[in-house]
Amino acid sequence: MLTDAPLLRRHLLATGIAGPVATSRDKSLRRYQQFAARDPRVLLGLEPERDWSVAELLRLMAERCGTSGDPGRISGTEVIDPDRTIDALHAFAERLRDAARDCEAVLFGTGHPDRLLGFYALLAAGLSAAGCVVLTPGEGRDVDITTRFGVRTYRLNYPGSVAVLGDPGLSAGPATRGVHTHSPLPLRAALGAAAAAGGPLPGLVVGDHGWACGAGQLGIEAIGLADADDPALFVAQVEGQVPVVVPLDDSVQPDSYGPVADYVLKHARLSL
Repeated sequence: MLTDAPLLRRHLLATGIAGPVATSRDKSLRRYQQFAARDPRVLLGLEPERDWSVAELLRLMAERCGTSGDPGRISGTEVIDPDRTIDALHAFAERLRDAARDCEAVLFGTGHPDRLLGFYALLAAGLSAAGCVVLTPGEGRDVDITTRFGVRTYRLNYPGSVAVLGDPGLSAGPATRGVHTHSPLPLRAALGAAAAAGGPLPGLVVGDHGWACGAGQLGIEAIGLADADDPALFVAQVEGQVPVVVPLDDSVQPDSYGPVADYVLKHARLSL
């Protein structure tokens, strides 16, 4: 188990969670351009309070992630500052500790189930053991999502008490338990199901993509993880909707996030 920040820092660098990451610079720049144009595919459910230029997004991401703010750098890979990642993980752990102390109702959800499901499941188990209600509203509910192939129907599932979208046309199993999505619609479906059942509603949402931004936009406190090509969460942080955002590569091998979850649990004073 990682017990201190220097060990965690080495792990982040060794696994590519931070430091030089797999996210390409040109992909980040395309996402910034799309965000500046208010493309809903990269807004992740956020409705920014003002317009953001590409230059402003470059400066924001340099400040929050440690990526290059040089607009002339248009190729290569991004670099996420591991010390910024660690600082944000401490704030993340502190918020989970507060949730445990107050026995809050918490909803976990991810748009990266193939990578981040295990990370969130460990945190969900820790909060549940501490007496929090980890919510699973709307399990089995169908959610229609517009994709580049047209509207497709997915199903809201909760493996490990973490909300993910599954493909109802495929049999359940490790390889089919979740699909990648940026959409805030699963979060809205879950909240709608909770409200229809008479609650409780979450006091905190923990997730990424549309789970975090979608919650923040609706006035529900959210904390989350975001890659260098996901400016929406960092804009939401600056604008006050998502108070804690951890910069990291969200697409490394799933097992690499386990030690990070252990570190967060330790600093949140949670145990399984």
